[in-house]
Amino acid sequence: EKNQSIAAGIGIVLIFLMMPIRKPFFQNFYFVHGLLIFSFALLVLCLLMPALANTNRWIQLFGLRFQPSELAKISLILFFASYFNRKKEKLDEFQTLIFPLTVLFLFILLIIKEPDYGTALLIFIICSIMLFIGGVKFKHLCYLGILFLGLFAFYLFQASYRLDRVFAFLSPTKDPQGAGFQSIQSKLAVGSGGFFGVSIGESTQKLFFLPCAHTDYIYAILGEEIGFIGAIFTLLLFFVFFWRGLVISQRAPNFFSQIVAAGLTMAIFSQALLNISIVLGLGPPTGIPLPLISFGRSSLICTLFSIGILLNISQRRGTSRIRKGGFDKSNPYR
Repeated sequence: EKNQSIAAGIGIVLIFLMMPIRKPFFQNFYFVHGLLIFSFALLVLCLLMPALANTNRWIQLFGLRFQPSELAKISLILFFASYFNRKKEKLDEFQTLIFPLTVLFLFILLIIKEPDYGTALLIFIICSIMLFIGGVKFKHLCYLGILFLGLFAFYLFQASYRLDRVFAFLSPTKDPQGAGFQSIQSKLAVGSGGFFGVSIGESTQKLFFLPCAHTDYIYAILGEEIGFIGAIFTLLLFFVFFWRGLVISQRAPNFFSQIVAAGLTMAIFSQALLNISIVLGLGPPTGIPLPLISFGRSSLICTLFSIGILLNISQRRGTSRIRKGGFDKSNPYR
């Protein structure tokens, strides 16, 4: 679609603009916190906008739609990295974590309220991994996990359709024409592709048999059209991205850049794994797109912007190394 091509063009321009910057603006304290406040305000505005498809996930102005939760992922990663960099000697103290965790849960509450459980879960996973690699004590991470699970369960049991999705995931054949329909059709699409696929453009499941075939379930269509070989190759590409992202993080010029690179890498990689797992029936539907492949302008632009930041950090590589229990915190800003 034309708008998707425009989004790809904007994202590619952002990559080329980000790469050569010697003193990145995304390290600036005021930019990081300004972006955080802006993202939070957009999420609040989402809840005030008219609902689209019974959800408040998008802001629609002048015929254009934007999903603020995509920007929220980037802003939280930059905020956590900035905070960790300033408090790196005290990250093992629980009092130090109160402020960033409060910010995190405010964002998660707004996103759950939309409702968008998949993105809320993804943001929690990303920030938890950043806390771990930053050197936060494991027991503090356990407390955080218990708190999040309690919050998640509270909202889950407030609506029957959410429970239906969980039950459909556990046993999709009990309601094959209802809650289990999407999961069954997804597996049919993947299985019908065989080893080499039915050929590009020849999918039958995308002809209104599989809901959300161009967004959340695009991997099922890939499996049908390019087969097992193509689906595995696509998955391997995400693992290559994960490996290269960790290498960039390991060689980053300072602690802030290390945390940002690790966070952005995990954001894209964990989102890909979550999406593919759902397509293969390993999890209930969450509405998470497949990075770079699913239709969605907000996701595509923000993903390409994240890649631009990663490439910028790669251009300014240093000699820091990962230490046991987290990253080397002794490497100052350059």
